[in-house]
Amino acid sequence: MPIECVEKFESRQVTTGRNPSVELRYTIRGTNDDIEARDALLANSPVMYDPWGNGLLFLPRDTVTVQPVGDLLWEGIVRYGPVPQTEESVFSFDTGGGTQHITHSLVTVARYAAPGKTAPDFKGAIGVTADSVEGVDITVPVYQFAETHYLPDSVVTPEYKATLFWLTGKVNNSAFKGFAVGECLFLGAAGSKRGCGDWEITFRFAASPNVTNLTIGDITGITKKGWEYLWVRYEDVEDTVAKALVKRPVAVYIEQVYPYGDLNLLGI
Repeated sequence: MPIECVEKFESRQVTTGRNPSVELRYTIRGTNDDIEARDALLANSPVMYDPWGNGLLFLPRDTVTVQPVGDLLWEGIVRYGPVPQTEESVFSFDTGGGTQHITHSLVTVARYAAPGKTAPDFKGAIGVTADSVEGVDITVPVYQFAETHYLPDSVVTPEYKATLFWLTGKVNNSAFKGFAVGECLFLGAAGSKRGCGDWEITFRFAASPNVTNLTIGDITGITKKGWEYLWVRYEDVEDTVAKALVKRPVAVYIEQVYPYGDLNLLGI
């Protein structure tokens, strides 16, 4: 029995916009073999489709789907849409910021005390109790961005995959994509091989700015790279004006918590 593949009446569903797409639907009769049904669909559907009929835009065949609907009967769906070519790239970003726990403010705007009392001066310490400085969680500038690159098979070698693994969780040790040393953290990559033989790999990053000339309490001239961690040591000091024992910063520490690596080895 010959296999018949006929386009359905409800075919040619067109989506317009920045990423136009077209969906062609077919009825396939004469086989219970999915491979034969798919081969018939490929043979009877165009490789390229012109959605406007003016020869200005041709969408390549992207996906081909067959699903059984009865004995010797299949529905075939062919989707056409823009497919990034090898060496092309797609970019996205998010400036929503991250969360950081701080124990010290930039400026104490005001202090208020009960009648007859003087509010102690904690030199910017936040949430001071008798035993500790509790601090507060704030939103800090963190620029998160992702890049999807379509790389040839010759580039994505086992050695390259090992490089992706080794660089994950590392901060740039040299200028990278406009960021100074210490500002860009590589969060990792995820990839898969496409049917056309190349690789689709998405690289994820987060950036936090380096800062200089910070002041915490009476301690000035503090410098911190974006992904270093700052913490403050406090000690009890007498506030002679308020006649109270207060906690004030006596030392600031800058800790490296992420290793450095050459992110330029990513080759993007």
